[in-house]
Amino acid sequence: MAAALLLQRAGHRVTLFERFEAARPLGSGLILQPTGLGVLDSLGLVDAIMSRGSVIERLFGCVMPSGRVVLDVRYSAMAGRWAGLAVHRAALFDVLHDAVQAAGIAVVTSRPIGGSRIARDKRELAAEDGEMLGAFDLVVDASGTHSKLRPRVKTKVLTYGALWANVAFDGAHGFMPNALEQRYFRASQMAGILPTGCRAPGARTAAAFFWSIRRGDVNAWRDGGIGRWKEEVGRLWPECLPLLEDIHSPGDLTVAHYEHFTLLRPFDERIVQIGDAAHSTSPQLGQGANMALLDACALAQALDGAQDLNEATRRYVALRRWHVRLFQLASAAFTPFYQSDSRLLPIVRDYVAAPLSRLPVADSLLARLVSGLTVAPLGAGVFKPFETQRLRPETP
Repeated sequence: MAAALLLQRAGHRVTLFERFEAARPLGSGLILQPTGLGVLDSLGLVDAIMSRGSVIERLFGCVMPSGRVVLDVRYSAMAGRWAGLAVHRAALFDVLHDAVQAAGIAVVTSRPIGGSRIARDKRELAAEDGEMLGAFDLVVDASGTHSKLRPRVKTKVLTYGALWANVAFDGAHGFMPNALEQRYFRASQMAGILPTGCRAPGARTAAAFFWSIRRGDVNAWRDGGIGRWKEEVGRLWPECLPLLEDIHSPGDLTVAHYEHFTLLRPFDERIVQIGDAAHSTSPQLGQGANMALLDACALAQALDGAQDLNEATRRYVALRRWHVRLFQLASAAFTPFYQSDSRLLPIVRDYVAAPLSRLPVADSLLARLVSGLTVAPLGAGVFKPFETQRLRPETP
C-alpha cells in the first residue's frame, strides 16, 4: 500500500491486487524505526500512526532465573532525539488503507496471484485460477516470502519461529511502558512484551506478547493444551500470566515461521520485488516493516526521472543494496544467540557480548543498528529519518 501511494503521487496509474475477499491485516506488533517513520512522514501519515502507537525508548532483556541483564539498548545513546514507535500491525494497515481509499487507488480483491509473463512489451499478470488480470508497464511484487512471481531461490528455513498474541495492556502489571522487554532461558526459550498502543484513537491499549518455539514443536504444543503452555510461561516469566488470561486455546495465538534469503537481482523485465518478496529474515532486529517501507520509497525515487524501466530497477537495487545486505547479515549473525539450541552461544552472549555492548561507543553503535541508521537507508540520497522531537517535544 505504501508503494501504491508513493507511485500514485508521482503520477503513475496504479492497481492493487489483494488475495483476500476484503483487505485485512495479519500478524501482531512491530516497531517502526526512524527509517520507517521517515517514509510515513513523506506520505503525510506520521501523525496518524503516532496517535495509535507507543513510543519505544529502550530494548531490555535478561536471563532467567538469574535476572542477569544481557540486552539494554537505549535510543538515547545516539546523538539527537530518536525513538521507535511500536504499533499493532492492524494500526499500520488501517492508516495506509485509509490513505489508499482516500487517494482513489483501484483495489481488486479475491485475486491471489499465480504468475506473470511478458507479452507485447507488457507484463501480463495471472491469478491462481488462470484468469488474466491485465497487462502492465511494471508489476511490483509485494506478495511476501512465498511469492509466486519471483525466481526460485534457495532459502534457509529457521529452526525457531514464534507464537504471537495481542493482549490488553494498561501498564499496571509492572512492565516498562516505553520498552520492549524480553526474558530468556539460554537461547531455547524467549518471551517478550511490546506495548503497541491502540488500533484506533480511543480504543483499548494493547501489547504484543511473543514466545519462541521450535518449528518442529508446534504440533506437540497444540496437543499439550494451553494450560501446560501457560505453566511453562509462568516458570520463565510469571509476571506475564495476568496478561494471558484471555488466551483460552492454541487458536488464540498466531504461529509464525521464518525464512532467510536475499535476492541478488530482485527484478526482471517489467517486474520488481520489494519487501519480503526480495529479502526475508528473522525478526530478531525488528526491521521487516521498515525495510519494506524503504523499498517502496526507493522504488518511487528510482522511477522518478528514469529514462527507462531497466535503468529504474537497477537504480532501485543500488539505492537499497548496502542497507539490505547489512541487516540481512546482522540478523543472521544475531539470531542464533537468542533463538537456537546452542549452549555455547548464550554463554558468549551473556558474559562477552552483553558487557561489551554497554561500553560508551558500543552502546551508540548498537542503538544505531537497531534504529536502522548504521548506513544510509537509501544510499546518499535526501531521505530523512524521522526524529522524535516532533513526536515528543520537550516541555519548558
